[in-house]
Order: sequence, then structure tokens, then C-alpha cells
Amino acid sequence: QVQLVESGGGLVQAGGSLRLSCAASERTFSTYAMGWFRQAPGKEREFVAGINAASTWSSGSTYYADSVKGRFTISRDNAKNTVYLQMNSLKPEDSAVYYCAARWGSYYGTRSAPDDYGYWGQGTQVTVSS
Repeated sequence: QVQLVESGGGLVQAGGSLRLSCAASERTFSTYAMGWFRQAPGKEREFVAGINAASTWSSGSTYYADSVKGRFTISRDNAKNTVYLQMNSLKPEDSAVYYCAARWGSYYGTRSAPDDYGYWGQGTQVTVSS
């Protein structure tokens, strides 16, 4: 059972930056694809960014929702069992609870549906003021 714990959320002004972290309990963390999702009040949970599992030839390809492309960056540190989401040029519409998610063994392709992931963290609140 993989346990995920997010941190780094908070209140920031529009145009500012935050870095979210998600620490995983799993020793074989590198074999998991990771995703970041967000959910605003009254809205569906939506995909933000994903990174595939790492291999000897790739640290894991990344992909993003159009709404965050060029502003957010997902990365992973397999030695620390942690995935990050660097968020720059934040906008009020980025306000939401942000969740990280894990899926075992995805080295290729994209996984942008919540049902694609079997493990979830508890979420961290991000609020962007205008």
C-alpha cells in the first residue's frame, strides 16, 4: 500500500510561485507514474501534470494540462521518494486542493484520468489571491 503525503500549499498573490511536494512511502517509488490533480469547490477533479515511471534510459517523461503548460513543472527525486510541482505565474483560477496520485508501472503514454491512479494523498490547499 503506497502512502502519499502532500505539502507546500498555502496562500500566495497572483503572479507568485509555490512548490508542492509529495512524499511516498514506497521503496520502489521509481516504478510508479505520478500525477498531480486539483479540485476546486463545486468542480470535478482535474488533471494538472504527470510524470512517468523512471527507467535506466529515462527519468520519466512529463506531460501537462493545457491550462498550466509553461507555468507549472513536475519533477521527481527517486532517491527521496518525492515528486514535486513547481507552480509559477499563479492565477486566482489555480486555487484548489491539490492532490498527488500514483500508478504502478507506467513508463509510457499519458494518464490524465483520476481512475488511472490507484493511490492518492490527502491533498494540500492552494489559494491564489487577486
